[in-house]
Amino acid sequence: MRKFFIYGLNSGLLPKAPGTWGSIVGGIFGYIILLFLPQSTLFMLSILVTLIAVKQINIYEKETKIHDDKRIVIDEIVGMWLAMSLAGGSILATILSFIYFRIFDIIKPSIIGKIDEKVDGGWGVMGDDIVAGITAGISTSATLVIISKLMG
Repeated sequence: MRKFFIYGLNSGLLPKAPGTWGSIVGGIFGYIILLFLPQSTLFMLSILVTLIAVKQINIYEKETKIHDDKRIVIDEIVGMWLAMSLAGGSILATILSFIYFRIFDIIKPSIIGKIDEKVDGGWGVMGDDIVAGITAGISTSATLVIISKLMG
């Protein structure tokens, strides 16, 4: 059950680009959640899942001796949810959140990279994606404002 959860409903087991697959799963579930519930609910759910994930990742890393196993994608799911909780639940917001999140998660600029390099355990696995998600949400929101100004 632990692996099913931290592997993002086993999307992290897909053979190529597990982080991208985890982000897609996060985007799909986030979009569905935002169809029925407010953005604040998705934000609070992100916090709850983060707290559970940190504990479960710590146990997993202690058992396997593997830090930041590429199969762990719950961090990408939370990152997407944070981006979407800041940017909204439209299709365009979801797509832009995905694009920005993947860019920040892969390139790891500034503090995102520092967290990835220097923080151990579950907080290290989750932390860079949390900051990438928040940055992606702000970037998506800014882009949507620019688009709305240009459109009319």
